[in-house]
Amino acid sequence: MTAANEGVPAPAAGPPVPEQPVAPYLDAVMEYAFRGAARYHVPGHKGGPGADPGVIKAIGADALAADVPQLIHGIDVGPSPTPYERAEAMAAQAFGAARSWFLTNGATQGNHALCLALAPLGSRVVVQRNSHGSVVDGLVLSGGLPSFVIPEYDEELGITHCVTPGALAAALRAAPDASAAFVVSPTYYGMAADIAGLGEVAHEAGVPLVVDQAWGPHFGFHEALPATALAQGADAMLTSTHKVTGSLTQSAMLHVGGSGRIDAESVARVLRLLRSTSPSSLLLASLDGARRQLALHGEQLLHETLEAIAVARAKLETIEGIRLVDSSLVGRAGIAGYDPLRIVIDVRGTGCTGYEVADALRRSYDVQVELPTQATIVLVVGLVESTGALRRLAGDIEETVKRIAKPGATAAIAGTAKMLMGEMAVSPREAFLGEAEVVPVGKAARRISCESIASYPPGVPQLLPGERISPEIVSHLTRLAETGARLYGASDPRFRTIHVLREDG
Repeated sequence: MTAANEGVPAPAAGPPVPEQPVAPYLDAVMEYAFRGAARYHVPGHKGGPGADPGVIKAIGADALAADVPQLIHGIDVGPSPTPYERAEAMAAQAFGAARSWFLTNGATQGNHALCLALAPLGSRVVVQRNSHGSVVDGLVLSGGLPSFVIPEYDEELGITHCVTPGALAAALRAAPDASAAFVVSPTYYGMAADIAGLGEVAHEAGVPLVVDQAWGPHFGFHEALPATALAQGADAMLTSTHKVTGSLTQSAMLHVGGSGRIDAESVARVLRLLRSTSPSSLLLASLDGARRQLALHGEQLLHETLEAIAVARAKLETIEGIRLVDSSLVGRAGIAGYDPLRIVIDVRGTGCTGYEVADALRRSYDVQVELPTQATIVLVVGLVESTGALRRLAGDIEETVKRIAKPGATAAIAGTAKMLMGEMAVSPREAFLGEAEVVPVGKAARRISCESIASYPPGVPQLLPGERISPEIVSHLTRLAETGARLYGASDPRFRTIHVLREDG
C-alpha cells in the first residue's frame, strides 16, 4: 500500500446479503414504463407525449416514461408483497432495521413523522440544540415541547459538534417526563457521536433514542466508517440517501429498530398523514436502486473513494495557510468518530474568509463547495469519486490560496455554548401559529421569536420559534449577515427585521 493509501483499510469480506441484487420497485416501474401500456391515468404528460419539448430535452423521454403514479397493479398494488413492499423490506434488511420507509420529502419528512409519533400535544422530548430545523417544525405540527441539550461547541472554529452521554443524562434528569431523545450524528462537519453511550443513557431513562444520521447514509458499509446508529443501539435513525449515496435529491429513508421502544405502526400511521397522494416514482425508484448499489458494491466503491480522498488530503496538507479539520479531533468531548467523506478545510491561516476562498474557487475553476463559513469551507464527497478529480481539486485549492492569501489570520465568528441555549418562553407551536408582528432587530431583544433562523449550514437554527431573543443572538446573527452568511429561514435575509409574538396590550 502506498503512502497515499495509508489509513484506508482494505475491504473486508462480509456475509452474503440475500436477495439484495434485485431492485423490485425500480424493476417494476421500468417494466411498466416501456411495455406500451395505454395510460388513461395521471400524470397528464402520459409518459412523455404531453410534456413540453424543453422538459423532454432536460430530463429525457425515459425519465418521463418512468414517471408513473401510485396504485398501479404490479408496482404497489396487487398480491402482497408488492414490489414496493419488497423494496422497503430489502432496505430494512440492508440497514439492519426492523422496518424502513422510503421518503420523498427528504429526512425532513422523517423528522416530522417521528415528532408526531413520539411527541404528541403537550408531551416533552429532549432535543439536541443543533438539530435540524425540521425537528422543531415537527414539534410545531405535533404540539410537543422541547427541552434542549447543548452539544459540544468549538469556539475556535465557531462550529458545533455532538452531544456527550453526560450532557444527555443531565438533560433527561432535568426533564423526567420526556418521552424520547433526539440527537444528531454525524454533524454537518462530519463528526460522529458516541451513539452507544447515548443509547445507554436514554434507555436507562426509559426513553427511545432517535438519531438524525441524515449525513451518514453510507455509515456501516465500510470498516473505515462509523457503524450505523441502529447497530450502536439507537431505536430509530434517518438516512438522507441523496446526500452521499446516489438517490435523487429530496429522497431519504426512515428506519426503526427492533427494540420495541418505538411502535412502527404509529410511525406508519403518521407517515400516511404526511405523504403526498402523488409520490414521485422517480424518487422512490432511485431509493431502491441506491440501496441495491450500496448493499452490493458500497464497500468497494467506498474503498476506492477513500483511496482517492487520501491522495487529495496528502496534497492539501502541504498547502500553506490551511489545515484539515478531520479525524485528529476524535477523542475530544462530543467527537467519537469521523466521516472521511467530508473534507473540512480551516482557511483562517490564509487571511481570507471561507466565503472569499469559495468565491475564488467558483470564479476561477468552477468548483462549487457545499458550505463556506467565516473560518472554513466544507466539501462533500460522494460514493464514487475518482483520484484524478480529487487530485485536481486539491491543486485548484492550492492555486487559489496562493493567489488570494493575505497577511495575518482570519478570526472565526464564534459565539459561546451558552448562547445556543436560549430561553424557551412558549411552545414552538404557540409561537409559530400565534399572532406575530414585524419589528426592527434593534428592538427585538427580550421579545419572543416567531421565526426559525439559522446561518448556513442549512437547517441548524440559532434562533427558534418560542425562544426569547437575547441581545447576544441579535448581535451574532447581525454580524453573520454582514459578512455574507446566508440566514436560512429568516423572513428578512438581511436580518434588519424579524417576526416576534405580539404582546398583549
